[in-house]
Amino acid sequence: MAHSALPVLPHIGAIRVCRPEQGQPGVSLDSPALLVMTDLKRVAAAVISPQETMDRAHAFMVQRGVRMLLALDEQQNLAGIITTNDILGEKPVAVVEERRIRHDGILVADVMTPADRLEAFDMHTVQSARVGQVVASLQQARRHHALVVQAAADGRQEVRGIFSLSQIARQLGLPLQLPAEAKGFAEIEAALI
Repeated sequence: MAHSALPVLPHIGAIRVCRPEQGQPGVSLDSPALLVMTDLKRVAAAVISPQETMDRAHAFMVQRGVRMLLALDEQQNLAGIITTNDILGEKPVAVVEERRIRHDGILVADVMTPADRLEAFDMHTVQSARVGQVVASLQQARRHHALVVQAAADGRQEVRGIFSLSQIARQLGLPLQLPAEAKGFAEIEAALI
């Protein structure tokens, strides 16, 4: 089947260029949570091997503009996650002192949070959840990221999506941080206003 060409606008001249909006119109604490979830069926996950160096992981994060990578083993199963907090926090210092290795010898596996210590939201719950519930959950758990899992066609669990507090903040056009101690949804909502 032959397709017709699109009509063109000739000689457009000096015109403005769009810039990203700070808060996406319509995204609020009461919006569906799916609006702020990175859906791995639509966006490729940022992944790394647990055997890669921590420094390479950090460089990859900077290159991709992300603050978390999924660490996948040889069978492409989730081995854990590594975040900028893991890299820039106390973990590398402890590994260097404990194992007597150089900083550039630290592997992702040395500082990542292993999969067996990760918690996640179920996709069925997320489908009816609100953005405010996700924010409250992240702040209560004092986490910048959360995974969303679902049952695959073969019945096994798979990671379907990722929530990022910094991405949610961008979409809301509001600053969101982890409070020293999250008391409850009302306090979190008050901090956003």
